[in-house]
Amino acid sequence: MAQISYIKYTDVLEARRYDAECFVVLSFLKNKYNLINSTDFSDKNYIEIIDGDRGKNYPNGDDFSSKGFCLFLNTSNVLSDGFNLENGQFITKNKDGILGGGKLKRNDIVFTTRGTIGNIGIYNEFIEYQNLRINSGMVIFRLKNINPSFFFIFLLSPYFKNQIKAYSSGSVQSQIPIQTIKKLKIPLFPQSFQLQIEQIVKSAHQKQTQSKKLYHEAEELLLAELGLLNYQVNHELTFSTTKKAIEQARRYDSEYFQPKYAEIIKKIENYAGGWDFAGEMVKWKKGVEVGTDAYTETGKDFVRVSDFTVFGLSESNRKISDEAFEGLKKNYQPKQGEILFTKDGTIGISYVLKEDIQGVLSGAFLRLTLKEKYQDFEKECLSLIFSSILCKMQVEKLSGGALIAHLKPSDFETFKIPLIKPLIQKQIALKIQESHRLRKESKDLLEEAKRKVEEEIEK
Repeated sequence: MAQISYIKYTDVLEARRYDAECFVVLSFLKNKYNLINSTDFSDKNYIEIIDGDRGKNYPNGDDFSSKGFCLFLNTSNVLSDGFNLENGQFITKNKDGILGGGKLKRNDIVFTTRGTIGNIGIYNEFIEYQNLRINSGMVIFRLKNINPSFFFIFLLSPYFKNQIKAYSSGSVQSQIPIQTIKKLKIPLFPQSFQLQIEQIVKSAHQKQTQSKKLYHEAEELLLAELGLLNYQVNHELTFSTTKKAIEQARRYDSEYFQPKYAEIIKKIENYAGGWDFAGEMVKWKKGVEVGTDAYTETGKDFVRVSDFTVFGLSESNRKISDEAFEGLKKNYQPKQGEILFTKDGTIGISYVLKEDIQGVLSGAFLRLTLKEKYQDFEKECLSLIFSSILCKMQVEKLSGGALIAHLKPSDFETFKIPLIKPLIQKQIALKIQESHRLRKESKDLLEEAKRKVEEEIEK
């Protein structure tokens, strides 16, 4: 049924929008929420919006490395509910020094303005890195007289997300300019309530930190078992190989024969427990591409690599209709106990599903199940191997040292996997299971904080 609404001319001028969808949502928000005690993002008594350096000194590919002085955030580092800094890119101290705006201070909040709009992260005391910068698709919210933890939770709430949707719906460009952000409303609550939210958020982030520590302990246990703890990758400029090795590999690029790859493979092949090919250990199924025309505002999740880390899934920003899901779920719905592995984009992220996904995976994923011979192999241990340097170096070898966008399943099957001794498998699995338990508790606490903020807004 058609809906007719009367909009004030001044509201149209303020919003600089003429599409009905924008004003339907804004009208809904105004009627639903108490905006008497509120301000907006343009109020410098409460918030400063800081853009990054987009000038001639902006870093390019040659400026980045896997280690360095300053972590330069990219879109994969900022999720819908916080940071994922596992695969960071760094710039040198000199490069950092010649850049202008965009350097984070403690308790700043990062907000993505392009691509997936509205992903956020809070740079609080639980973030280990001392120097961070945003890229050109982000802004910084620097707060005054608002508790950062409370504000972080507010940004997760439907109250804020619906405002974003209202101003971005009908827009051709997948971005939100600072001038639009300044129009968004911020509810103002007593400091006592904000501190209550802060305590919950800090408890949640403390559990996240403990979760990461346990996961890294599991990684160290795996690497120590293979004699690779504290292993340093050395890229050699000169080395030799044999004619036979070249003929067997059918490769003529020198990078393929770098000794650093041979060192990892040798550790696997000489492991006392033995080894096998990934293709002998697991069966795989690919995800599916539905096309952008299939995206809907609500429905079931369409999970992409950007929604995924070794700690699990974050909230998906892409949905497909319930009808589309019904047609796909028989062949493409991931099930509890499957091992997920990313073969495209950021290759080599792996995670064991703790429950069925109410949705489908993009074609960038492989869904893995153990073959009969390896039914007793601990899935958490195998998933850790897939995510570790053991497989990352094999991906790099296949690519000749270059960053590749796609890994063929047939190449994945050739990965050499160490058959870790059962006792060590169990120890690794227990650490990872406890890590994921803490991660879930953290997520539950953030949901509790979000619920309290929503209830306070709706009073």
